[in-house]
Amino acid sequence: MQLGINLGYWGAGMDADNLAVAQEADRLGYAVCWAAEAYGSDAATVLSWVAAKTERIDVGSAIFQIPARQPAMTAMTAATLDSLSGGRFRLGLGVSGPQVSEGWYGVKFDKPLARTREYVEIVRKAMTRERLTYEGEHWTLPLPGGPGKPIKLTVHPQREHIPLYIAAIGPKNLEQTGEIADGALLIFPSADHLEDTAIKYLRAGREKAGRTLDGFDVCPTAPLAVGDDKDVTALADTFRPYTALYVGGMGSPKQNFYNQLAQRMGYEKAAAEVQEKYLSGDKQGAAAAIPHELIDRTTLLGSVDRIADRMKAYAAAGVTTLSLAPAGFTLEERIAGLRAGTEALERAGLA
Repeated sequence: MQLGINLGYWGAGMDADNLAVAQEADRLGYAVCWAAEAYGSDAATVLSWVAAKTERIDVGSAIFQIPARQPAMTAMTAATLDSLSGGRFRLGLGVSGPQVSEGWYGVKFDKPLARTREYVEIVRKAMTRERLTYEGEHWTLPLPGGPGKPIKLTVHPQREHIPLYIAAIGPKNLEQTGEIADGALLIFPSADHLEDTAIKYLRAGREKAGRTLDGFDVCPTAPLAVGDDKDVTALADTFRPYTALYVGGMGSPKQNFYNQLAQRMGYEKAAAEVQEKYLSGDKQGAAAAIPHELIDRTTLLGSVDRIADRMKAYAAAGVTTLSLAPAGFTLEERIAGLRAGTEALERAGLA
């Protein structure tokens, strides 16, 4: 199992530290550095900056939002980033959610699976440098009856095949991801539940495409906080606002994929309470309603030895790249988390 680092969103007040974290991850031998986007910083600019300031670590979008870009533009960006980074780019895609898609981009959040499939097909075709033609439900290239003509990408990507990941949570999305992608970006991973909440669906998709999970990158992000095992409860409490935001406030009341994931993990009652409190404005109450067990199972908390045991469980569950999000108010704390991750991987015998 390899390790990655997830920087999250740029512009949250730790930008200089983020670059230093990426550089330390590069020095420690981490496999990939991911950056996110929602409706603030864009991931492409951040990744070009990180790639320019590092030497070996891959840079990946977690994610480029599908409603934000036409697929041909994504192909252009991917080819450019791969060329500039010397073949170190990983393309992560996702549909975002209904509030961002419709409220920020003005793109209707409908038929996300079909839209994703067409998007991936167009991106991949464009990056082969064939003349781009496509007829689908959501895109037709060139547009019929007008001056458009089939055009091919003028940039030569560094590699013939750029690894393509999809952020997936729901069963149908996970199955399609297994079928059409090279990897899956997961969130709130519980080693105890991973087979039932993700792996079995990814496997079904791979089988549909005539493949196995061999070579497919299962890549969840896990927040990390290092400390004494006696302080695990306090360490978990630092992630209550983060967990409550996703389980309670992401998406709409009827389309919160993170809330649905918590329900599939057996936290139906708690998930409903967290969402009710969060959407009514009681964010503190929502955070307090998150079960400690849910946080502990989906994060890496405690001593290096305890974290090593959790890493073993993730590897046994099928995780191939575990991306860490070290907690800390200072750069020193986040760097310490990175180093603890490397040490834990070695103690687990997974390095």
